[in-house]
Amino acid sequence: MSPSAVTPGSEPVSTPAPPPGDERKRRRLALVGGSLGNLVEWYDWFVYASFAIYFADSFFPGDNPTTQLMNTAGIFAVGFLMRPVGGWILGRAADRHGRKSALTLTVTMMSVAALLIAVAPTYGQAGYFGALVLLLARLLQGMSIGGEYAASATYLTEASARNRRGLGSSFQYVSMTCGQLLGLGILITMQHTLTTAQLESWGWRIPFVLGALFAVVVFWLRRRLQETDAFQEEEASGEDAHDDSTRGTLKALWQYRRQAGLVMALTLGGTVAYYTYTTYLTKYLVGSAGMPKTTATLVSFTALTLFAVLQPFAGMLSDRIGRRPLLITFAVGCTLGTYPIMTALGSASSYWSALGLSLLALVIITGYTSINAAVKAELFPTRVRALGVALPYAIANALFGGTAEYVALWFKNSGHETMFFWYVSGCALISLVTYVLMPDTRDAALSRAEAGADADRGAERGDAAAAPAEAVR
Repeated sequence: MSPSAVTPGSEPVSTPAPPPGDERKRRRLALVGGSLGNLVEWYDWFVYASFAIYFADSFFPGDNPTTQLMNTAGIFAVGFLMRPVGGWILGRAADRHGRKSALTLTVTMMSVAALLIAVAPTYGQAGYFGALVLLLARLLQGMSIGGEYAASATYLTEASARNRRGLGSSFQYVSMTCGQLLGLGILITMQHTLTTAQLESWGWRIPFVLGALFAVVVFWLRRRLQETDAFQEEEASGEDAHDDSTRGTLKALWQYRRQAGLVMALTLGGTVAYYTYTTYLTKYLVGSAGMPKTTATLVSFTALTLFAVLQPFAGMLSDRIGRRPLLITFAVGCTLGTYPIMTALGSASSYWSALGLSLLALVIITGYTSINAAVKAELFPTRVRALGVALPYAIANALFGGTAEYVALWFKNSGHETMFFWYVSGCALISLVTYVLMPDTRDAALSRAEAGADADRGAERGDAAAAPAEAVR
């Protein structure tokens, strides 16, 4: 079944276009509001991984640093298990009550979770109760981020002009990466202003307090956002009672199970590669290459800064040549390049060599990260788009993205670290097959208005079948 945005038996709906100036202002506000909120969400999510090297022994006693990191990585992975739950609940809410309301709810949940981590007692203060608080906070964060990805991916894609969806959706990973950079920037600042003992004692709590405060500001900002035209159009077309009653439900999603399967398969390689070269990279440079923590952190910060800059350019390229060429380029590069890149990183002896190799990996991954939000949103109709993006993506992340760091540390601890490199390559290979076989989604109509415009253009050319197949269901 091809990508679609129009339900069976429905007629394209034309809505009056706002003045160009107002339309541009609305799109800019949507881009800023969606991106800044996403930034704070992912800051709170990633700052756990960034500061784990300092608080691991606060919650898990022992003399083996790798074991302590495995325990904190395990809790990081458990957070991913709640992402399908959050994707289901908040994806349903976004499809039934609007993208805006779901975006506001996700940032509220993330703020509460950040506060819990900030006040969690250490093992010395309350035994394993502190680890339990840490676990509960990560579960709440998992629910929040599971809904955030879908709501922001759907919102940014729907709020973008049709010929700039790749560009618009690329800001999801721009904001995700900037959230991680903000966390790393705070870490670098604290590394230069506090001693290691202070960081391990109480300094690691500061970024979580800041995350909760950032979320309050974003809550206010997201309350000012306007709902997307596609969702408002779906709300206004209430003549189809069946569609309205099943909107955002698992029953409705089941009708698009092939698309849901595609989302899982195309996510597999991308999520494993992304977490390998972002959250795990610092630990790998410290634990395997033997770099000082400050140098490894600076490598990650610089590489991710340039990575964020690349995203819009790749998104614009996909608007011109299509989504599949970028996805295929990523998968081929990751399948063939992971082993040599990771092997070289493991023996990198300087900042510049580690930075160059990290950038090479992130340039390859850009083929996935810059456009995956648009591709997933373009596979589903409006009434089930947020849930369709959220649930299969969250399942794939829970199984593969969230466990990537733990799997890497497990292989290292068992003395077979290079096996992880083949694992990443294998996941990318599965996604490569998916990219080759799937249709390109760039021209999919996301609303009845867009489908109507396609039909009008086809009529002008005298071709009754000129409207794209994906715009009619």
